[in-house]
Amino acid sequence: MRSLLYFLPLLQRLRGPLVLSLTLSIVTLAAGIGLLGLSGWFLTAAALSTAGSAFNLFGPSAGVRGLSFVRIMSRYGEKLAGHDATLKLLSNLRTWLFRHLFQLVPVDRRFGRGDLVSRLTADLEALDIMFLVALGPMLAAVATGTGMTVMLSFMLPPAAGFYATGFAIAVVAVPIALVAASRRAGAKAVAASAQLRLAVMDGLDGHRDLLLFGAVDEVISRSADAGTQLAAAKLELGNFGVIASAVVQLLAGAILVATLLCGLAALEAGRMEGPLLVGLLLAVLASFEVFAVLVRSATRLAGAAAAAERLEAVAKAPVEICEPAKAVPLPMGGDVAFDRVTFGYDGRNTLLKDVNLAIRSGECVAIRGASGSGKSSLAKLLVRLVAPQRGFVRVNGCDIGSVATAELRERIALMTQDAPVFHDSIRANLLIGRPNAIDTELWQVLKTVRLSEVVAALPGRLDTILSEAGQSFSAGQARRICLARTLLSPASIIVLDEPTSGLDAETGGGFLSELPDVAAGRTMIVITHADLPASFSRILTVKAGVVSER
Repeated sequence: MRSLLYFLPLLQRLRGPLVLSLTLSIVTLAAGIGLLGLSGWFLTAAALSTAGSAFNLFGPSAGVRGLSFVRIMSRYGEKLAGHDATLKLLSNLRTWLFRHLFQLVPVDRRFGRGDLVSRLTADLEALDIMFLVALGPMLAAVATGTGMTVMLSFMLPPAAGFYATGFAIAVVAVPIALVAASRRAGAKAVAASAQLRLAVMDGLDGHRDLLLFGAVDEVISRSADAGTQLAAAKLELGNFGVIASAVVQLLAGAILVATLLCGLAALEAGRMEGPLLVGLLLAVLASFEVFAVLVRSATRLAGAAAAAERLEAVAKAPVEICEPAKAVPLPMGGDVAFDRVTFGYDGRNTLLKDVNLAIRSGECVAIRGASGSGKSSLAKLLVRLVAPQRGFVRVNGCDIGSVATAELRERIALMTQDAPVFHDSIRANLLIGRPNAIDTELWQVLKTVRLSEVVAALPGRLDTILSEAGQSFSAGQARRICLARTLLSPASIIVLDEPTSGLDAETGGGFLSELPDVAAGRTMIVITHADLPASFSRILTVKAGVVSER
């Protein structure tokens, strides 16, 4: 539960809508209690009255209609304000989470895919509805119970103590016990849910290979095991909920019986009239409306607490790349130098050993090597996605560790081997490289990567929507869109990591042969395992953590 306090500042930003929603919820409950109590008194008094026409029908009738109207309007307002606040909270939570995740790049080395998807979906959802279905109803229940206790202390004092005790147990003790009992089952459900997502995602991503190698049954079995574990955890949570619901309903019944007995004693002693007793009993019964949601609220609160712990772990994960205390400006130019750089992802298994290399401004250099040799790590080191254990990476003679990350990445553009084409227009995909680029510049860069004629032939031209992963284009055309986006950047240093990934040999060879001309005077570093044309300035090789000239 402590982790929920970590997100209190996000709730405080929305205190206006949240307080409005809570107030309207209390008004709705109060109107419902008043409506049922007044109706009971009215009908009983009318039945027992011997005055006939002397009994005032109009005042109570107007009260009943007025309370009905208030209840309807406040319920509508409560839903409107509550859902508005929830959607705003979800937006704030997503912004908060992505801001912290971007500091933890590469994220794939911190979290598994299933775990990451769970944090982005299930955990955020559990937390964003925390007020709407957990904290809000519980606070409204506390306010309702307090109000009924005060009313009973004036109208039927002996019943006030019974009501307060039963309500306190139902609102405080039962939810706390439920949260404590279901904590372990909730953690199991979260873990099983992540495993199930991972199994399903693996099955979808690799379905062709699984079919070809006859491994479908293994994936199905893994998914079934995760589903069984999730079902068992959910069943355990459900059992705790059923027990808690039974306890709450028994408390409600006990409170009603105690109030009735106290009321009958007061009626016999002449301290209370029959119609008032009926109205009071029905008012107490109406206050039990909050009992129905207490167990669900406590269960959701337990889920929100578990989600808060997982999201808090993201925020408190150690950040490997920190901004310099006092950033220095990066000099102009495109010189790159690695000075005795040693690097490994876990700090023990060294991937690069005392690497020394220098690339002059305007050169188009290729870096080759086997898979896992450390080629891509050189690119990540250059843009500070990771930091060396020893040594320095310098751009134009300046240690990049002393440069603001934003300025560094304005001057160095990296196209990764899995650079995506987004489900958006061609224009929007290109403008990621330079948001203020005009159409003339977009067409020019498309011409540079030999896509202008293809795009010009499309019905929507630059406004043509590309499907997810660039499926509207061939693999080569999708890579050229990514290259165009990178080249559109004003960066003086361009780094292309496996730019021919996913292309056939002929297409990849043609792609690489064009790169020295495409560089247009900028420093270009091409990391690849493919055969290279002779047009590159130099070719470097990475082997056993050492970089050497071919």
